[in-house]
Amino acid sequence: MTLILNNDDVKQVLTMDVTMEALEKAYTELVEREAVCRPRIDLQVPTPDPEKMYQWGTMEGGSTSGYFAIRIKSDIVYEQEYNGAVTQEKYCVRPGLFCGLILLTSIHNGEPLAILNDGHLQHVRVGADSGIGVKFMAREDAEVVGMIGSGGMARSHMEAFMQVRNIRRVQVYSPTKANREQYAREMTEQFDVEAVPLSDPDAVYKGADIIAGCTDSAVDIIEGSKVEEGTHIVSIGGRPDATTFERVDVSLRLGTAPAPWGLEEFELPDEYITYAARPDDDGGFKMKRKRRRAHGVQGGDKNVMLADLLSGKGAGRTSAAQITYSERGNVQGAQFYSVAGKVYELCRERGLGKEIPTEWLLQDIRD
Repeated sequence: MTLILNNDDVKQVLTMDVTMEALEKAYTELVEREAVCRPRIDLQVPTPDPEKMYQWGTMEGGSTSGYFAIRIKSDIVYEQEYNGAVTQEKYCVRPGLFCGLILLTSIHNGEPLAILNDGHLQHVRVGADSGIGVKFMAREDAEVVGMIGSGGMARSHMEAFMQVRNIRRVQVYSPTKANREQYAREMTEQFDVEAVPLSDPDAVYKGADIIAGCTDSAVDIIEGSKVEEGTHIVSIGGRPDATTFERVDVSLRLGTAPAPWGLEEFELPDEYITYAARPDDDGGFKMKRKRRRAHGVQGGDKNVMLADLLSGKGAGRTSAAQITYSERGNVQGAQFYSVAGKVYELCRERGLGKEIPTEWLLQDIRD
């Protein structure tokens, strides 16, 4: 039988500590060549509305430890401006609904084991990545978080930070007053920290040991000129500006997808690759601008790989005054097989989800 798992099922079993452990194991498997993944691939097709684009996205990975997973997304994407901020928006069918699914299979016999909604898992695994970055790169005494954004990712990031540092204060800015105030109330209740909503975005940086950009911004959101000494930076929505990378002393990258077998020259550090219908139509909206790379190795020659830290071949932060940065890289596919596999095991143990006959997904005609 194949399990169908919705976000409520996933939420019952997927904790931040479980997620971080699964991801660190997956990154080790990649280094040891026991796992494989590829960068995200997006296909874009113009819609009748020139301001909107249909986007199909996939990322996949698998390991000799037992699982393979592909995550698929079907979105209508567009940009909008709100309170001076330009954001990326998306929906499926209508605003407020989304289509993100994970198909988990067994590498032993190819069996489709589960189909999962990706929403809760997505938030937790991205927060966990940033938590791993903080674990290895932030000062040991880091206790103040400057949070830019107040949505789901901002919540999962705080949960991850609490796993690895003794956080006592979060100061949050987002353009909508009600949202940042609600976020502050929730953080106080959930983590017993001092949580302060800010109306001035510049105040986020003052006294912050960790700066986290957790927005759906389509433009740069972290201003390097305002970052204080000793800060660790993560950003998963909107980018740090050029000054930020000039000021960063050490940048941690969690992993890079391997090159296709026998074609080492095709290895790419890009987070995603885009194929587009009507690619030269400059009148329509594009999620990725022509001739721009999609988040390659952001730290440049200041970069150190997680594998090098774990093996002792490289060093992370070496002084309290350094400004550090961490990024996932382009190993999302490995994240989904590892985390979805753990979710599947835990849901099986607890009897969660709905079962459908696996035969519904099989056929007797060779494909």
